[in-house]
Amino acid sequence: MKRMIVAMAVVGMSLTAVHAQIQQSQLKTGSDEQLLREWTKVLASDEFGGRKPMTTYEDKTVNYLARQLEEMGLEPAFDGSWFQPFNMIAVTAKPMGNKLSVRGRKKAELRYPDDAVVWTARATEKIDLRQTEYVFCGFGIHAPEYGWDDYAGIDVKGKIVIAMVNDPGYYDNQLFRGRNMTYYGRWVYKFEEARRQGAAGCLVLHNTEAASYGWHVCVNGHLTDNLALYNPDTRNADELAVKGWLHEHGAQKLFDAAGMDMGKAIAEAKRPGFKSFSLNVKGDVRMSATFNIRQTQNVGGILRGSQTDGEAVVLSAHWDHLGIGKPDEHGDTIYNGAADNASGMAGALLTAKKMKELPRTGRSLIFLFPSSEESGLFGSEYYCAHPVVEMKKTVACLNFESIGPAELTRDVVILGGGESPLDKYYIAAAAAQGRYIYFDDDNSDGWFFRSDHYNFVKKGVPAVVLENGQHPVDMSKPNKYPMPVWYHKPCDEYRDDWDVSGTLANVNLILSVALSLAD
Repeated sequence: MKRMIVAMAVVGMSLTAVHAQIQQSQLKTGSDEQLLREWTKVLASDEFGGRKPMTTYEDKTVNYLARQLEEMGLEPAFDGSWFQPFNMIAVTAKPMGNKLSVRGRKKAELRYPDDAVVWTARATEKIDLRQTEYVFCGFGIHAPEYGWDDYAGIDVKGKIVIAMVNDPGYYDNQLFRGRNMTYYGRWVYKFEEARRQGAAGCLVLHNTEAASYGWHVCVNGHLTDNLALYNPDTRNADELAVKGWLHEHGAQKLFDAAGMDMGKAIAEAKRPGFKSFSLNVKGDVRMSATFNIRQTQNVGGILRGSQTDGEAVVLSAHWDHLGIGKPDEHGDTIYNGAADNASGMAGALLTAKKMKELPRTGRSLIFLFPSSEESGLFGSEYYCAHPVVEMKKTVACLNFESIGPAELTRDVVILGGGESPLDKYYIAAAAAQGRYIYFDDDNSDGWFFRSDHYNFVKKGVPAVVLENGQHPVDMSKPNKYPMPVWYHKPCDEYRDDWDVSGTLANVNLILSVALSLAD
């Protein structure tokens, strides 16, 4: 269900003044559309090779962004540098003999990668866990605010946790936030909580509907180069020894080996009061691994504000994409990432240029281009741990994510509305454009947690997700390139017939919000 918001709010500087400034900036800069198209076209060209981090194409991408920011007249954000380097570990691991053998009442073998796909984030050449116990922990959630604790009454230290994907609300609208997935439903959270509980490993039990993607996504994303932030002091020894996805067929093998009813256990795990339990199944987990420690970098520029208290607004757009990979049906191997996220970078660059040409704001404006969003939001995670302006003085994160191509719509969709004080700013900015806001209550696919803004949210910084609306102004010109057609495919390429009228309107909407927040 979506809630339509049509009320006008008076926020910060008047919206009339904001839009007058924006219009004056457009007169100075010439064609916003020309700039947006040019930046998108260049960053999504074959020359940039799909912008995969830690390749030669990274250097080309980050240097291009730094050059654009410098030519606009911004200052380097990171102590005189445009770049914020950090270390990543890339691990390729697989179990010995391509299987995990277990024994309970019966023996069973989980075949790799059909039944389970596993990896590690540790800097090691092998994982050797002997006679490790498997425990079924429902959703693997510890959420006191929802009265839910799958870890109550069970000790998982040194054991392997089996945790279902998503959260209880997916199956019962009266639990958690119903179909509006919480962060507890994300597979990344399952690993985080298992680690906090002292587990040796965690396997997330896959379900296509609950995950919103098929088993092939789990396999393709983790056979090679599993990325994580790298801590040279610990060599990531404090990370889980084993992370992974468990296919339902593989889970059935575990329950059969335990002599237990899997269907009954899963049904009970969906209800309040479920008690986690040991499967009384043990097995060795032996993996060989190769790893590389590599450096990547965020890019950032700053427009310093006039206030002395040092507060700032962050405007972000990740620069990375998937690089060169598996060919599509046409033999194309370059994942250009035009919409995702060359369009977002172009929107952020356009906003930076227009902001530079406007009067100086009170708060500073940081234009951040994080690395490694596609791999797990690692660039923004590193930034939030090492920010230019401390998190408590960062008043908002305005994130540009796959904003084009988009036709002009009467509405604008906001995901995450009702969670922060930003709502009124977006309502006011949309109303000043003669548009209205839909607050999207359906986050069943967890989209709100899948881009860089969410690392800011985890630190207490307000952020929402802006998406194009559902009601075109010109019904005869619907979007010819809907997201399911191009998402994470080589066909995500820039085309001259892109309709960017909605993209430009949304950029100006974000610009209005940024100006109101900055002043």
